This record gives sequence, C-alpha cells and structure tokens, in this order.
Amino acid sequence: MDILVIDIGGTHVKFRTQRQRKAIKFDSGPKMTPEAMMAQMMEQTESWKFDRVTIGYPGSVVHNKILLEPHHLAPGWLKFDFEKAFSGKRVRIINDAALQALGSYRKGRMLYLGLGTGLGSAMVVDGVVQPMELAHLPRKKGKTYEDYLGAVALKHDGKKKWLKNVLEVISTLQQALETDYVVLGGGNAALLNPAPRNVLIGSNENAFKGGFLLWQKRYQRI
Repeated sequence: MDILVIDIGGTHVKFRTQRQRKAIKFDSGPKMTPEAMMAQMMEQTESWKFDRVTIGYPGSVVHNKILLEPHHLAPGWLKFDFEKAFSGKRVRIINDAALQALGSYRKGRMLYLGLGTGLGSAMVVDGVVQPMELAHLPRKKGKTYEDYLGAVALKHDGKKKWLKNVLEVISTLQQALETDYVVLGGGNAALLNPAPRNVLIGSNENAFKGGFLLWQKRYQRI
C-alpha cells in the first residue's frame, strides 16, 4: 500500500508518497480553490500509483469533515468531495498542524505550533492527538494569537518584536498546558535560533511522516 500525503498551506501545497524521497510543491494562496488544487495535483501525479490519500487542511476538521473555510485560501472547501476527485480512493482529512504534530511526536505532552502564513496548533498527550485552533483566540489589545505570530506580523513588526511575541506566547502556553516540550514548524520556525529550553525546531518532513502514520489503526478516530 502506498499513501499520497498532501500538506496544504497558505503559501504552498506540498505532496509526496511513501516511495518518494523528495516532496513536490506548487503555489497556493488566497485565490486557490479545491478545484484549482486538484487540477494541479492530477497533472503532477498522473503517472503515480497510490492507494490512499492523506490531506493536511489549514482549518478545522473533525472526524474527517472540514468544518470551516480556510482563512488564507479561496472558499469552496466545505462540500468538496475529495474521494470522488481521487477516483474513489480512500481519503483522510486532518488539520495540517495536527498532521505535523503526529509526525513530530516523541513522548509525553507535546505542543506543536506552526509558524507560517498563519498559526497552526495541536497537542499530543501520551500518544493521543488533539487538534487545536488557537490562532483566532483573543490575545490582547483586541488582536488574536495569529495577529501576533503570523507572517503578516513578522513583516509589519519586524523580526525582533515578532520573536519577542513568539517567546511570550510559548512561555504562556507551556505553563497553561503543562507541556513537556514544544515543537515549532512552519516556514518561520527557523528564525528562533537558538531555540529556548524544551523547544525543538521540527522538520517539514514531519507532515509526511504524520500522513503515513495516520492510517495506522490507533489513529483511526482522529
């Protein structure tokens, strides 16, 4: 059995199968609909052979069902039939941060934060994955967590102020959620160098690792 994993982000879509060693990517962005994404996918995977599909979606997903339209892509995702689009292949959809968290997990209580276009979040506690939506919760001054930690904030506030806010949020969440360690992912995670104590910088490959693990029996109810 070979699994195709698709990691949908606000800037890029990345994908590969278990047999491949290197992911392929194309641009996403605020104009990308699911139909547009699938047109690209079909073109680039036409000769590929795979049996199942894992999709990491940048938004709320519960029991394989997309609950909200994405904040950084075009609308149309709520009712899109991915199994039909993939010619009847079995498809599992999970929040993209939860996908990264699953692939990053080692042991104990882990918090994952995705520092990319927006802010992704998930926890894994003793092997149980819990997707979270911290991004749009209020932080302070009428702004959300994503307003402080997203890519727009980095560009607007500058690296020094952005890093200060990231470290403050990490410290707050470590205390509130009683984490053993935090894993940071996303395109801007590497800016935390060196990383604070009990904070690890995750690999982009962890999304694919999580996508392969998701089909194991113990993760069937995520």
